Amino acid sequence: MWSIKQNLRNRPYQIESILAQGGFGITYKARHLQLNHLVVIKTPNFALQNDPEYPQFVERFIREGQILAQLAQKAHPSIVRVNDLFQEGNIHCLVMDLIVGESLFDAVQKKGAFPESQAIEIISQIGDALTVVHQAGMVHRDAHPANIMLRNRTPAVLIDFGIAGEIIPSTLTSQHPANEAFAPYEQHFDGSREPSVDIYCLAASLYYTITGKKPTTALKRKVQGTALIPPKQHNSKISDYLNNAILQGLALEAKDRPQKMEDFLQLIQTKSSINPSPIPTPQPAISTIPEIVSSPSPAAKPITSATPRIVLNTTPITESRQLTVKLVSAFGVDYRPLQKLLVSGKWKEADLETSKKILEVAGRIKAGWLRVEDIQNFPIEDLRTINQLWLKSSNELYGFSVQKRIYTNVGGSKKYDEKIWEYFGECVGWRVSQEWLKVDDIKFVANAAIGHLPWDVWWKCVNNDGASSLLVRKDL
Repeated sequence: MWSIKQNLRNRPYQIESILAQGGFGITYKARHLQLNHLVVIKTPNFALQNDPEYPQFVERFIREGQILAQLAQKAHPSIVRVNDLFQEGNIHCLVMDLIVGESLFDAVQKKGAFPESQAIEIISQIGDALTVVHQAGMVHRDAHPANIMLRNRTPAVLIDFGIAGEIIPSTLTSQHPANEAFAPYEQHFDGSREPSVDIYCLAASLYYTITGKKPTTALKRKVQGTALIPPKQHNSKISDYLNNAILQGLALEAKDRPQKMEDFLQLIQTKSSINPSPIPTPQPAISTIPEIVSSPSPAAKPITSATPRIVLNTTPITESRQLTVKLVSAFGVDYRPLQKLLVSGKWKEADLETSKKILEVAGRIKAGWLRVEDIQNFPIEDLRTINQLWLKSSNELYGFSVQKRIYTNVGGSKKYDEKIWEYFGECVGWRVSQEWLKVDDIKFVANAAIGHLPWDVWWKCVNNDGASSLLVRKDL
């Protein structure tokens, strides 16, 4: 990393400040010493030079920098201009104009939702720029409001291209360039570089611009079944045609969105947008859960029922509600205390009791934690009893099988992966703003995030490999 006031050797630039630093690149503000004007210099993160994928990342960085430089020759008013591409020692540098103005994100935060005509004009300008980018074989991937700059009497400008952003260095598996509320779910998993990524992002930016609210994240919609609130519900002044156009751009699956940016622009600029397919909304009904009928013997019986459907909980648990679960245990463990706590809605106490019972079954009370072999040999009868108690008490909001479904949907497997575990934590509400919650911040209530509970067993009783082993058991 370069220091402030450092002069570069191969070009007459002096570093003035660091504008941004992510897992893949560093962006500096610099001054051209001969011309005395400010520029932006973007470089790969040199701290990753020992990563085995670093050469591939640099190759992509150079190639896309060259394409951006070619686009700059056409001087599109809404694409930030690239002025130079050079090498300083072992570091490759891309020089761009410094755009002075206010980001669309900040403008909405200060002024509130924009009028419909003004929002369409801004998004259309950026969409036209992205059309040119797509025709050049590139995808921006980060066309969210923070990267859309507004200036007086001139078109909005798209900045900070996510160059080579789909190459995720193995040394930085916990980081991802996507701005979550504006990114389609496939960008989290496979680094998609299809134009449909930018279409989703721009539709989400329009949603934010015209409502002042961020749309429901695609990851929550995909994994948890959370509903996308139509923009018109936030702002009743939005026309029906624009509301429909935004929803089409925010279709969860890429195949259901407009396939070309020109098609999306036509939708938002015409009053004859086709009504989108209905967006599925989770129903507050309770799915039927078969009772446990396995006999109290160590031999595991195969599970033939499908994975329980994840639904939202709307019915509070009361003392009068009884859980019709057969309390079966391979070793005679008494699950009545856990049942009573769950019926009473004492979620925190039930969470602790769950850990206690699991350690008791495994014969690991003194040790206080489970080995991988303990999890692999954990009797199906007890695992299913505990899981069914949580499922029935929460209207299928909580339970190991619910957590398993979320974990596998985000790409989880028996092999522990830090990035996937963090995504899983975000989905179940254990991880917020890139920080893991402490016990005091866990929500021991009847209507927390889907899969939020049980919690204690994951943090006190199992290690990383143990957690992934439990969440992929076929008998859950």
